[in-house]
Amino acid sequence: MSVGILVARDTSWAERCAVTTVFFGSGLGIGTWAASVPTFKDRFALSDGALSLALLAFAAGAVVAMPLAGLLAPKIGAARLIRLTALLFAATLLLPPGAWSLPSLVVAVFAMGAGQGSLDVAMNAYASGVEQRWKAPIMSSFHAAWSAGGLAGAALGAALAGSSRAMVVAMVTAMILTAGAWMAFRDGAPTPSAGPRLMLPQRAALPLCVAALLCMLCEGAMVDWSAVYLRTVAEMPSGQAAVGYAAFAATMLMGRVTGDRVVRSLGRPQVVAMGGLLTAVGLALVIILPMPLTVTVGFALVGIGMSNIVPILYSAAGRVSASPSLGIAMVATAGYAGFLLGPAIIGAIAQSAGLRIGMGVLVGCAGIVALLANAVRAEQP
Repeated sequence: MSVGILVARDTSWAERCAVTTVFFGSGLGIGTWAASVPTFKDRFALSDGALSLALLAFAAGAVVAMPLAGLLAPKIGAARLIRLTALLFAATLLLPPGAWSLPSLVVAVFAMGAGQGSLDVAMNAYASGVEQRWKAPIMSSFHAAWSAGGLAGAALGAALAGSSRAMVVAMVTAMILTAGAWMAFRDGAPTPSAGPRLMLPQRAALPLCVAALLCMLCEGAMVDWSAVYLRTVAEMPSGQAAVGYAAFAATMLMGRVTGDRVVRSLGRPQVVAMGGLLTAVGLALVIILPMPLTVTVGFALVGIGMSNIVPILYSAAGRVSASPSLGIAMVATAGYAGFLLGPAIIGAIAQSAGLRIGMGVLVGCAGIVALLANAVRAEQP
């Protein structure tokens, strides 16, 4: 009996490590792209509006690919899907460096968004199955790996600033990580439906959906606009502009690693309220004192504040409907909408009113999240 349990645990550890590796590779690619955005902006002399077009292409690619990945999962199996989408996303990292004009960059970023969107569905779906077989909540550890990958990608982008080599190195690294995890994936159970699905939110889930949308809008803006803000508003040299996203990713990682303990100590509503307020304070600092040091500190505060809000919202969503998956799907759909479309919205505002005004909108978003903290009160034990 004990031997059987030991074997099962060993297999679960192999799968868990493999999924963690894929999450890290995904974060690495996104972090490298975030650090490289100013390089492409300068390379093609893009205005904020033109850059927002490229960022919107990423969102469009992801939105198109997500439901297709969900349809493929039961046909080809969870293991094959996560392998193929991990390779696909890694390959698309080569496309932006090969762009020669704004239209070609838009096409390249659309393809990269499609790769990331399909991988996002595949890895979260597979992670959900691993979590069920593990018989304990471990999803936060996977997302912590994603944050660690984002931090590593930001560091890579900073080390190779002004060069498209960062995207190439990220591609090669993601390919190697996928190859190392390849054999650990298996189709031992039906693929769980973890991807976002289009549906109207129920009344009980509406506050959670709004909070998720606004929170993920802020996170998406950090991915695509933090380095640009440091470069153009705080006037930091291009080679150092990635430090803003690195600070955000580092503090988000620390927050997620310690999140379970913080939630147990303070309670879910308190963590959401304090997180929203801390995010608003960090963004206000970025706007009021646009200097390299203060902006970097502000982005770090945003990372701490936001780190545990979305996991808490997902936990609450599992109990607002007769079916836990239905509630989570509603909130996840709203969250994806904010994460994918938020950066383009900020770009449109920046084009007409300036990037500082665009960041100012995020202060209001964070404040509303804090006001919605009581929506998770029913989740407290």
